Amino acid sequence: MAYKRKTWHEKLNNNHPEKVEVVDKKFADIPAGASMYIATPKIVDAYIRNIPKGTHTSLQQMRKDLAAEHNAEYCCPITSGIFLRIASEAAYEEVAAGKPLKNITPFWRMIDSKAPVAKKLSFGTDFIKEQRQKEGLSF
Repeated sequence: MAYKRKTWHEKLNNNHPEKVEVVDKKFADIPAGASMYIATPKIVDAYIRNIPKGTHTSLQQMRKDLAAEHNAEYCCPITSGIFLRIASEAAYEEVAAGKPLKNITPFWRMIDSKAPVAKKLSFGTDFIKEQRQKEGLSF
């Protein structure tokens, strides 16, 4: 039987729990013994939805905000980037299905066309450039 890949929307709506854990050894920019928050794709999606129109927020700022909100010293850099991509791809699936832009997650407020995650998106960077230009953000 052939394996059917999950859609980005299915990945967005996974039911893995969020958690805070203490890292036992240095991990990326997180020192050993620090508390690290691991969000979920839906939490990242909700964060992006709260970014005001015409405003850019970085992945690093999101990580700081989510860590503080969940009483952790850091937010996982790996899952944060993965979940940003999942939220972006799921939003673009909705655009492709005809959902109005005002009703989707405005991921272009976190991703500019030069961001590493932009190069991984299945739909390229033209859409991001177009939306950022409409909101007066740099590409």
